[in-house]
Amino acid sequence: MNDTTPIPAAVEDDHHGEILVQLAGEHGETLVVSGERIPRVVLTRAPGTAVDDHIAIGTRDPRHLTLTVDGREATITPATGRLSRRSYRVDVRCAGTSYRLVPDSIPGSRLTRNGKRLGDFSSDGDRRVLAEWRSGAAVEPLDAAIGYALAAAFGTGGQPMWMMAVDAVSELLP
Repeated sequence: MNDTTPIPAAVEDDHHGEILVQLAGEHGETLVVSGERIPRVVLTRAPGTAVDDHIAIGTRDPRHLTLTVDGREATITPATGRLSRRSYRVDVRCAGTSYRLVPDSIPGSRLTRNGKRLGDFSSDGDRRVLAEWRSGAAVEPLDAAIGYALAAAFGTGGQPMWMMAVDAVSELLP
């Protein structure tokens, strides 16, 4: 892929209007989430980083990721993504607020702000993201921007540990 033109995926969010997710760069090293009613979020993978094809942004290593929100740096800490659903969580610290996107079903993940559940996201890593905001949750534009960026960059959902154990055992059987 030699084209550096962003490939957009648009979604209409019930609270925040049209949200655009773009994966840009010669090797898909930049993910941009933008919209008229949300702040612009840019997640960038460092040049030369080994790419995992199962992750849209290419890595879960926080040393190789930079996150900015409206031009201000934020801290992003993806977990290693090993056995349990919880190991696929992604934490963000932005403007004194803590966010977490963590798988809670096979297809979906929940977004929390300072420990309070805001909504549920689903995405299979193709930049198309669906958000379902919880009734009564005061969802801010920043919440939506970060949620869409994390779901698009890392995908959502995960198998429960028992299913992974069954898969591992079945691989060993003749």
